[in-house]
Amino acid sequence: MRVVPLRLTPGADLRLALEAWMLQQSERAGCVISGIGSLSVARLRMAGQENITSHSGDLEILSLAGTLSPDGAHLHIAIAGSTGAVVGGHLCNGSLVRTTAELVLGLMPKWEFRR
Repeated sequence: MRVVPLRLTPGADLRLALEAWMLQQSERAGCVISGIGSLSVARLRMAGQENITSHSGDLEILSLAGTLSPDGAHLHIAIAGSTGAVVGGHLCNGSLVRTTAELVLGLMPKWEFRR
């Protein structure tokens, strides 16, 4: 496994940035080893739901996990707002970095993930 750090800056779309990054890699399988930081907007699809729920404000990324492939990502995130209440679900497009997102990503050269 090749381990790569990635730091995203304010305004970046977290999911789109990860998908774009994966498209630039020669490997066909990746994973999020660690992900922390903050969001100003979090768009989540909750378990068993089809609709996307939006959260806005000063949101901390407590955990980000998932798999990356050249044809898409499968990402789960847990976030907390100013009261400390935690919510989590599938990370959707439109989730915007507030101050930073610090990620540790793994690339697996002998594997291929497909979505």
